[in-house]
Amino acid sequence: MASINKRGPYQWQVKIRRRGWPKQAKTFATYEDAARWARKIESKMDDGVFVSRKEAETTTLDEALDRYLREKTPHKKGAAQETNRINLFKRSNLASRFLSTIRSTDIAKYRDQRLEAGKSPYTVNNELILLSSLFNVAHREWDMESIDNPVSKVSRPKLPSGRDRRLEPGEEEKLLGALGITLRPLFQLALETALRQSELLALEWKYINLARQVAHLPETKNGEARNIPLSSHAVLVLKKLPRRLDGKVFGVTGGHVSRTFRETCETLKIENLHWHDLRHEACSRLFEKGLNPMEVASISGHKTLQMLKRYTHLKAENLAAKLG
Repeated sequence: MASINKRGPYQWQVKIRRRGWPKQAKTFATYEDAARWARKIESKMDDGVFVSRKEAETTTLDEALDRYLREKTPHKKGAAQETNRINLFKRSNLASRFLSTIRSTDIAKYRDQRLEAGKSPYTVNNELILLSSLFNVAHREWDMESIDNPVSKVSRPKLPSGRDRRLEPGEEEKLLGALGITLRPLFQLALETALRQSELLALEWKYINLARQVAHLPETKNGEARNIPLSSHAVLVLKKLPRRLDGKVFGVTGGHVSRTFRETCETLKIENLHWHDLRHEACSRLFEKGLNPMEVASISGHKTLQMLKRYTHLKAENLAAKLG
């Protein structure tokens, strides 16, 4: 049964207590608004379709982000990157809004502002993925069944097609001659193994069997361990490396590798070549050696064959040689 009580000169508080339902309370400026809300809630309770909006109406995005950061982010492989995205949202204009008040138009406006600020479609898309996940968790696990996911109704930024930059004749030799004692073997192994930069830097000697020509990756980007076959050249490169006391094969950071590689390319006047392009080059070389998509996927760690399509831009001269 609903009770409506006057609280001060301009406030009317509604309280609804009904067996089998959580207590509901809300304050309005007029008696008419209070009575209208009470009738609406009680009608939904009568029909058995009432869902409380209390949590969604009293939880700000900032508070929800804090909870998500505590409960969900620590269990993800990309926790550091997600923490940065959460802090970004906490500084946004949306942070002070209650979850129940955030609409798809607000999300679309945020998307457009980020793109206009020069952020890449990949960056903005990852931010929207985080926000969408938060709303889904709030709906399913945080007693906010009354809210929909406003992100799900917003179109995502169009992602550019994957890069297909291959090494041009002479570029590999120039880089081998210019890269220092640390980056040269990293560069060589990137081309031989198709490993991601993070996977190369995580290599440990205890997981490498040079006799069997196999390197084991206990943790990868997609969350699955895998064994990597090592070519004879990769084994030779590894044999020449000194053994570090901490057991790691390499002792540099990803930031140092990317920065030094970029500066070296600039010095050599090699344009539009990024470190990640080496993975594309390595995968393409595996196809050119005659490996089938399943074999390449087992080496590269791609989860689906569809993901490998962007890595199969084989050089025309190699295809011509096969045609005869």
